[in-house]
Amino acid sequence: MMKGKRRREDIAVQRIERLFELAQAAEKEDQDQRSKRYIQLARTIGMRYRVRIPRQLKMQLCKGCYALLIPGKTARVRLRGEYIATTCLRCGMIMRRPYKAPRAPSSRR
Repeated sequence: MMKGKRRREDIAVQRIERLFELAQAAEKEDQDQRSKRYIQLARTIGMRYRVRIPRQLKMQLCKGCYALLIPGKTARVRLRGEYIATTCLRCGMIMRRPYKAPRAPSSRR
């Protein structure tokens, strides 16, 4: 039973990764609607099979309109004092990520 669930989750993550690749290709060809649809499908698969979108891919999404963020095309990236500010050029949402390395896990758990 567990083996089947793990397999479904692995397939779901592979499909999500593939849809992100297709979205990037569509964005380069100025097919905004197609790119948006691929991202929508990837999010739907993630919700249906209860798998997280991998962190590297999630950082490429706008948190406001879920557009694919490509620096210079759909996003503006600025380096600030302690964080990286990414601005979506579609909706204007600003996402901030710190420079520093992630903290070590807490020992209280």
